[in-house]
Amino acid sequence: MNRWWICGCLALRFLTDCRAVEEPATRLPQIESDAITEASGIAISPKDGSLLWVINDSGGTTDLHLMGLKGEDRGKVRVDGAANRDWEDLSSFTLDGTAYLLIADTGDNKAKHDTSTLLIVREPTLPDPVKKLEGIITVERAIEFRFAGGAMDCESVAVDAVAGKILLLSKRTTPPNVFELPLKPATPEIQTAKLIGTTTVESPAGPAAAFGNQPTALDISPDRSKAVVITYYGAFLFPRKADESWADAFARKPVSLGPHGLPQAESITFSKDGGTLYMVSEGKHSMIRKLSLKAEK
Repeated sequence: MNRWWICGCLALRFLTDCRAVEEPATRLPQIESDAITEASGIAISPKDGSLLWVINDSGGTTDLHLMGLKGEDRGKVRVDGAANRDWEDLSSFTLDGTAYLLIADTGDNKAKHDTSTLLIVREPTLPDPVKKLEGIITVERAIEFRFAGGAMDCESVAVDAVAGKILLLSKRTTPPNVFELPLKPATPEIQTAKLIGTTTVESPAGPAAAFGNQPTALDISPDRSKAVVITYYGAFLFPRKADESWADAFARKPVSLGPHGLPQAESITFSKDGGTLYMVSEGKHSMIRKLSLKAEK
C-alpha cells in the first residue's frame, strides 16, 4: 500500500503542521459507469459537493458524465455542437453566482495543432437522487487560443474565477511551462496563452523517471490558497500566499504528496471545501483515490 505524506510545510505558516491521509487501498471505490473508459478530467460539482463530473479522452464522445464520490453512475449529458479532438482536463468554477464547467480540448501529443479550444458550459441541472442525468446541453462560450512560442501538448488546466484567469501547464517540456489566459477575453478573436513562468515536479529514478514528471491534470482550491498538480508518478501541492501571483506559487518547490499508485493518473480535483483530493486513472472502472488534507496548528 502506498504511503502519502506532506513535507516541507514549515515554510508556510498556514501549513505549519500538515498531514495527508490516504484512503486504504482495500477500500477504494471504483467508477461504476461502463461509458467512462479513459477518464482524462474530473471536477467537483460547484452546486453539490457529493457529485463529480468526468470526461473521456480523445476520440471519445462529447459527454459530461456525472458520478457520486464513490463512483456511483449518475448519468450523463451530451455537449451539443462540440468535438472531442483531445479532451484532457475539466475544471469547475462559479462566476457571478452561476456554476460553470470548462472542458480543455488541449491535448496535442505531437505538437502539430496551431490552436486549441476551451469550452465553457453552464453546469447542467442536477438530477434527483433517485434519477440519472440525461439530455443535451450547449456550449455557452468557446475560447480558441494558441500557445506563445508554438504548439505544445497540455493536459493541465484550471480556473481562478476571482482573478478572471485560466492557468495551463505544458506536459512535455522540461521544466513544465506555466501559461495564462483571460477567462473572459475582450474580443472573440484567437487568444494567445501568455507564458508566465515555469514550475517543478519530481519523479523517482527508475522506470517511472521517463514520464513521471509530466503534469497530467491541475486544479485550484475553492479558496484559491493552493493548487494541485498530478503526474503519472504522484501529486504535488503548490500553496499560494494571499499577496502573491500564481507564477510566484508555481516557481517554488512544491509539497510532494507522494506516489498515488494509479496506473495512468490523468485527473485530480479538490473537494468543495478544499480539504480533500479525488484522483482517477484512465482505464475502465478506475479506482478513485481519496486524499484528505489536514492542517493542524
